[in-house]
Amino acid sequence: MPELSLDEIETTTHRCLVHHGAAEHVAAEVARAVRVAEGNDNRICGLYYLESYCLQLDTGRIDGHAEPVVTVDRPGAVRIDGRLGFAQAAFAAGFDTAVASARANGICGLSVEHTHTCTSLGYFTEQFARAGLLAIGMTNASPRVSPPGGSVPVLGTNPIAMAVPDGDGGIAFQFDFSTSAVALGHITMAAATGEDIPLGWAVDADGNPTTDPQAALAGSLVSAGGYKGYGIGLMVEVLAGAMTGCRLSVDVPPLKTPDGPPHDLGQFYVVVDPDGYSGAGFHDRLRALGENIASQPGARLPGAGKSPTDPVEVEDDLWARVLELAGG
Repeated sequence: MPELSLDEIETTTHRCLVHHGAAEHVAAEVARAVRVAEGNDNRICGLYYLESYCLQLDTGRIDGHAEPVVTVDRPGAVRIDGRLGFAQAAFAAGFDTAVASARANGICGLSVEHTHTCTSLGYFTEQFARAGLLAIGMTNASPRVSPPGGSVPVLGTNPIAMAVPDGDGGIAFQFDFSTSAVALGHITMAAATGEDIPLGWAVDADGNPTTDPQAALAGSLVSAGGYKGYGIGLMVEVLAGAMTGCRLSVDVPPLKTPDGPPHDLGQFYVVVDPDGYSGAGFHDRLRALGENIASQPGARLPGAGKSPTDPVEVEDDLWARVLELAGG
């Protein structure tokens, strides 16, 4: 497998997207997100998704030239209409407005509406943390998760992410996880390689637990933690789908197929300025929390002290396809 620098991955991703019809500035935002995903070893949200981006640009399923519209009808309520383009470009268009709103009001609700899948939700919350703000983000997806006791998918994997500032321009900790037992990408990757999946990830079309990824894809994923995860998944659905006025998961078309209607997905972020509440006390207590956890051997805050891997290894066939998508 070739070892590639993150710079090369970002530059080549940008070339691919422009080659397939994305505007330069739009491609730059998406390529940056792919770079971060690869550096974080989040392969599902990195180059693995690039072919889908390019093919959907070709068919017009994604508008690679969409110009997002940012509105603030009420203090603390920021809305971004992504106009059926990439979520990364829509978020970038309204980021500064959301930061200013959170600082002015102490808290801001940010609704990112009518976009392609945002892929890695933590990519967005960590940007707020680096700006000194605490952020919680949610998004939904195509229906893959059945309710407990059922077998028909009604929810997406519905991830939730949180990033907490350290007070010095960095991130104290962060997490980003699906409210399903596992992200869908783990199932599709297992199906592609012919590997079994663990019990507890999914059920087949009859509602029976399965280790067969193909049966899981024909059936449904299950919520993490049973009824508890199901409740959190419903919360995400309400905020990401209903609050944004975008599709509910049950109405979202398949995400990776080249053809079909636009995703029309939403993301919702709660952005908080700690200075508007306990101020310096927030960071004092955060440090105390981290120290209590770190005092236990092997324990740490999630995502704390993490730095990107550079260079990274990329599978030969995947990189060959990327170069093909870039035009050779």
